[in-house]
Amino acid sequence: MSTPTPFGRLLTAMITPFKDDLSIDWAGVEKLASHLQSTGHDGIVVNGTTGEAPTTSDDEKVEIIKVVKKVTGGKLKIVAGAGNNETTHSVEQAEMAAKAGADGLLVVTPYYNKPPQAGIEAHFRAIADSTDLPVMMYDIPGRTGMAIEPDTLCRLAEHKKIVALKDAKGDVASTSWVIKRSGIPVYSGDDILNLPLLSVGAVGFVSVCGHTVGARLRELLDSWFAGDSKRALAIHQELLSVYTGTFRTQGAILTKAAMKLMGLPGGRVRLPLVDATDAQISQLREDLKQGGVKLK
Repeated sequence: MSTPTPFGRLLTAMITPFKDDLSIDWAGVEKLASHLQSTGHDGIVVNGTTGEAPTTSDDEKVEIIKVVKKVTGGKLKIVAGAGNNETTHSVEQAEMAAKAGADGLLVVTPYYNKPPQAGIEAHFRAIADSTDLPVMMYDIPGRTGMAIEPDTLCRLAEHKKIVALKDAKGDVASTSWVIKRSGIPVYSGDDILNLPLLSVGAVGFVSVCGHTVGARLRELLDSWFAGDSKRALAIHQELLSVYTGTFRTQGAILTKAAMKLMGLPGGRVRLPLVDATDAQISQLREDLKQGGVKLK
């Protein structure tokens, strides 16, 4: 029996375009959502790290959900980031996301506090219990300082509203065991590990590079699940320079620069992020060109 795909197979964690005055470029939000919809996506993640959620207000987050939902016409799953390092506020964000029309929640491990596993588990359960929305856990210890341990993941996978895991742990062996033990649908959260994670049972991607190469990620997924592993590997290798180039510095910074190079809305970043330098943009241009991305 195949593993469920509660949010489809291809999602991208969308940037939040800002104007020069650092206010949100709402026309840009609409254009980017339409761009992702046109390149084979099943869903869009808003208000995540790539969307610069730490520097957007609760009111801005709610409006982003509403705008993206409206533009995509209910044809894509809109998954809203609703996790931070304070459980009560995370619950409030989850409730606001549900009211705004989100189709699911992306909840990251509490960061900076370094809670024990019991605290991490209680945090996820509190958020999952707060709404009727399905929850995708997000395990990214390189950012949060704490991994969700396999035993914790397997216990949380038994919760009826916790339906998926975005895996950016960078430990394919550990994730293999979690998939075997729990059967939870896993989405790759690290573009360069997209294909390796499919090989151990992942069901799809929550990508950043979907901004630039969404249609090719769609082809990679379709090829893999059609049994054409040779074609999937060829696409993976073609995209290595894009995967690497997008993360030479922080992903939102270079994704916004990439959007500008492609003639799409990107705009500024809010502090403490800083805009890409001329040298970084020059390197990015070469990385994207090497990966076959058409630039303006």
